[in-house]
Amino acid sequence: MTDSPRATLSVATLRFAAGLLAVAVAAAAFAVVFRVALSGVLRLAAGQHDVVSAMRALPWWARLALPPAGALVAGTLAMLAARGRPSQGVGDVMEAVVVGRTRLSMRVTLLKSLGSWVAIACGGSIGREGPLIQFGGASGQWLADRLGLKARPTRVLIAAGIAAGFAAAYNTPFAAVLFVCEVVSGLAVLELLLPALLATAVSTLLTRAAAGEGPIYGSRAFAMRSPFELAAFAALGVLCAVAAVGFMLLLARGEKLFHHPRLRMPWRTALGGLVAGCIVAVLPEVAGNGYEPLNAVLDGRLVWSFVLLVVLSKCVATTACVGSGTPGGVFTPTLLLGGGLGYVAGVGLHAVFGEAVGPAGGYALVGMAATLAATTHAPLLAAVMAFELSGDYAEVLPLVIAAALAAGVARALRTDSLYTAELKNRGVEWELTLDGRRQVK
Repeated sequence: MTDSPRATLSVATLRFAAGLLAVAVAAAAFAVVFRVALSGVLRLAAGQHDVVSAMRALPWWARLALPPAGALVAGTLAMLAARGRPSQGVGDVMEAVVVGRTRLSMRVTLLKSLGSWVAIACGGSIGREGPLIQFGGASGQWLADRLGLKARPTRVLIAAGIAAGFAAAYNTPFAAVLFVCEVVSGLAVLELLLPALLATAVSTLLTRAAAGEGPIYGSRAFAMRSPFELAAFAALGVLCAVAAVGFMLLLARGEKLFHHPRLRMPWRTALGGLVAGCIVAVLPEVAGNGYEPLNAVLDGRLVWSFVLLVVLSKCVATTACVGSGTPGGVFTPTLLLGGGLGYVAGVGLHAVFGEAVGPAGGYALVGMAATLAATTHAPLLAAVMAFELSGDYAEVLPLVIAAALAAGVARALRTDSLYTAELKNRGVEWELTLDGRRQVK
């Protein structure tokens, strides 16, 4: 006797629901373990809870030696992960959701995530969001295989895992869903939106229970002093777009330089780590993903000249690490770039107009959104994420204006975003239309 269509549908729905809950829990647990393990090893090694403080506590020669050592280990793990298949990144995650023809390997994800963790612990200039996002997607694939889900629900479960991983990384549930809709899939439909929202809610709840409920950069209360400041925020959006495009070109150039035929893994990543180590030895604030100096920028605790030095050095160190093949993300380093530029602009405006303009920290927050919009071509994601990171509703209008202008200018200067450029380099080109994302070739 065969099952009725209704019974079959009910079993399939229950399997998908179980997978959705499991992927949210897995993404949150992975993020918590990643953070706790990183904080624990830093306390043991240097008596500090974050990588920048740990680097400051170490002698200069240790700051010079640790990044290349960590990059060497990370490169070795990435090389092991790539055996039998090409390296796996955010481009694979996007392709898996959009067309479902790329399979995400849990083995590759875990090896590369371990490599990222080692590189960050040793002072590498990379973000940790990449491993968390990729783990969320890979866990969706892994669970779908074990639950026997068909191709379409598998793609949705992968997308939900990506959103859960993003939310666990930044404590920004709405931005996590927008990341899937604007960046990964290119469209928002209920079939994708509802599972992503549910997975994000569960992941955020569990992550907040372990790491705290407030915004990860603390609550802020920036406000415009005059509507005329909107012109300054608009100009900042254009400035950040140009800087973001320059940063993307620098990353692309760095990748070409490091991928010389005679420079093989893992020595390639070790060389990139050495470049970063030379910078960290002099400027410990460059270590890690940029969270610590960005927090200080938002608080207005740094002088503008030092902020500019950190931003420029961070761009070079991140290019060396990522371009050489060290697994990791550039999301938070991009936020630091915009935050630093916005802060410098805010200090300059304050010097000229005095109390007629708002605090420089507000310009830093808007700069964060602008550079993120420029690199991802996702202005709504950028504006909402900056708002969630700070909890400051007063900055909504400047965030929206700067993010929209930055995305438009960046797209005019460079057709591809940071992620679509990754796909194009692999021979997969996408075009975003009113019908969603479609493959060009």
